[in-house]
Amino acid sequence: MLSAERRTQLVARLREDGHASVEVLARDLGVTPSTIRRDLRRLADDGALFRIYGGAAVSAVATGRHAPLDPRLGAKRAIAAAAADLVEDGQTIAISSGTTTLELAWRLVDRRLTVITNALDIAAALLDRPGIELVVLGGVVRPGMHSTLGHLAELALRELRADALFMGIGAVSAEHGLMNDSIPEILTDRALRRSAHTCTVLADSSKLGAVAPAFLFGLDSIDTLVTDSGADAVEVAAIEAQGVRVIVTPDPERSATIR
Repeated sequence: MLSAERRTQLVARLREDGHASVEVLARDLGVTPSTIRRDLRRLADDGALFRIYGGAAVSAVATGRHAPLDPRLGAKRAIAAAAADLVEDGQTIAISSGTTTLELAWRLVDRRLTVITNALDIAAALLDRPGIELVVLGGVVRPGMHSTLGHLAELALRELRADALFMGIGAVSAEHGLMNDSIPEILTDRALRRSAHTCTVLADSSKLGAVAPAFLFGLDSIDTLVTDSGADAVEVAAIEAQGVRVIVTPDPERSATIR
C-alpha cells in the first residue's frame, strides 16, 4: 500500500471512530507501529488530526456524522492547544459546552485530572480515560448542543468546587462582557462560574466584539481569554485594559508554512 493511500485510510478510520491507538491502526492496516507513528506525525503536521497518548484523534467537530467541517476549526484547535497548556495535572477543572471546549477535552485525554462538565460530548471524549475522574452534571439536555441545563445542574454545582473553569462563549466584548445565544443556558453557566476559582474563556476571533442576546457576566468575572490571531487588536487592547489576560494564538496556516 502506498503511503498516501495509507494516510487517507488512517484519516477515514479516525473520522469514523474519533480516535484509535497506534497498535490498533498498525494491526488493521498491516504495517508496523513505527510506520503508523511516522504517518501520524505527518498528518498532525498537516492539521488532519492531533496526537494523543498512544495514538491519534479527530474531534467530533471534524466528522461528517456530527457536523460539517467548521471553517474556523484550525483557529479553534490552536485555541484549545493553548488552553490545554494552562491545565496542570492534578487539578479539578470544569468545562462548559461548546465546539472549542470539545477540542480542549480531546487534548486532555491522557492527563491526570478531575473534570466537571455539563456537556455530553465532552463527557464522551473523556469517558473511561485512566487518569480522568469524570463528574457529569444532570439536568435537561439542550437539543443540538448536547449540554445539560436547569436547576438539577445548578444544584449539583452548589456541592462542587473547581480550580478552574474553561468556558466556551457566544460573544465577548469590552463594552458588553460575555454573552450567549441561549437564554436558558445563563443560570447554568453562572453556576459553573461560581463553582470555580478562576475562569478562562475560549473564543475564536469571530466572537470578539460581537453581541448576543443573553448577558452572562462582565469581564471582571474572567481571568484569561484565549483567542486567535484574527482578533481585532483594538478590541483585544480594550479587554486587556479591564484586567483580563489575553492569549492570542498564532495563525495556524502561517505556523504550518513555517514548519
